[in-house]
Amino acid sequence: MSLTRRHLLVGLAAPAILALVPRPALAGASQVFAPMQIAIGGADPVGYFTEGRPVEGRARHALRWRGADWYFASRANRERFEADPLRHAPRFGGYCAYAAAKGFLAPTEPEAWTIHGGRLYLNSSMRSRTLWREAIEANIARAEQNWPHLLD
Repeated sequence: MSLTRRHLLVGLAAPAILALVPRPALAGASQVFAPMQIAIGGADPVGYFTEGRPVEGRARHALRWRGADWYFASRANRERFEADPLRHAPRFGGYCAYAAAKGFLAPTEPEAWTIHGGRLYLNSSMRSRTLWREAIEANIARAEQNWPHLLD
């Protein structure tokens, strides 16, 4: 059997592509969506509240919380987070809030976000953010109901 360049490329790309596909929770899923152990792709969770946008965090201001490294743009932001992590951390562990409402886990993009009711919600794409926002109250209620079981 000969291995062609196409077979090699497909074989190398498959794990990366499969990582992006929404899936039901696996037993023992991490409490925080943190590829390579870094939450929110390195964005500062406090920055969403103070700057109204994703702000790049820095490793020198990192903090380990719930099994993931959280990066902050400044020491002051890290201290705000430390004082009240549940207020600043994205709801549903940083997994896609819309997916949680639908009953499964999905990865997120730092740019697809919403602050509603004083909480940060992340989504897997701008499209899922649009769907999330169309019925945000109902989606939050469904996600809250589903969330305790999604990590089992």
